[in-house]
Amino acid sequence: VHMAAPIYLRGRARRGPTFEEALKMHAVARIALGRHIPNIQVSWVKMGVRGSQLALQAGANDLGGVLMNENISRAAGADHGQELTPPEMEDLIRAIGRTPRRRTTLYGVPA
Repeated sequence: VHMAAPIYLRGRARRGPTFEEALKMHAVARIALGRHIPNIQVSWVKMGVRGSQLALQAGANDLGGVLMNENISRAAGADHGQELTPPEMEDLIRAIGRTPRRRTTLYGVPA
C-alpha cells in the first residue's frame, strides 16, 4: 500500500511488504502471539478479498471492519475496494468454510 504514499515517493520510507511477506506475518503472528494475543486481524483493504481469505486460513481470525468510502489506503496506492458490505464480508468468510460472527470493538458480543 506504499506505492503512492508521499513519504515513499520522496524516498524517505522503505517499500511496504510484498503480499507473501504480509501473509507470512499473519501466520507467524498466530504461532508466536496466539496465547497472548488471541485475535489477529487482516485488512481486506490492504490484502484484497482473496488475500484476506488466504490470511484467514494462514492465521488471522478477524476480518477488518466495514468501511465506507475508504480513502487512506487507496490514496497510498492500495488496489482494493473502498467498501465491503456486511453480507459481502459474510460471503467472503463462508467461502473458505468459516462461520462469520459480528463483534464489538473489544471482541464482545454485540447487543
